[in-house]
Amino acid sequence: MKRYEGLFILNLAGKEEALKDAVDKVSAEITAAGGKIEAVQKMDKKSFVRVANKRNTAGHYVNVVFEAPPAVLTVLQTKFQHVAEVFRVLFHESPKPVAAK
Repeated sequence: MKRYEGLFILNLAGKEEALKDAVDKVSAEITAAGGKIEAVQKMDKKSFVRVANKRNTAGHYVNVVFEAPPAVLTVLQTKFQHVAEVFRVLFHESPKPVAAK
């Protein structure tokens, strides 16, 4: 198992109170694919510097740290393309945390 960080940009236009439900849905998808979630960090809503289309001018950023086999990433990329709340997702390998002395 490797440790990964997933940065999710959630599209909740007009549904700002649905942030918790969207984060729970993302967490459930990762767990269902065989991942083990370590931490979820909800960040602020940020406006995009470059707007791809006029409907999506901002998004809620959420960082999820999880452990999973490497093959799970391709499965998750495919699944999150079909989840309406997920606007963009970026995965990268995360180093193990260093224990404090």
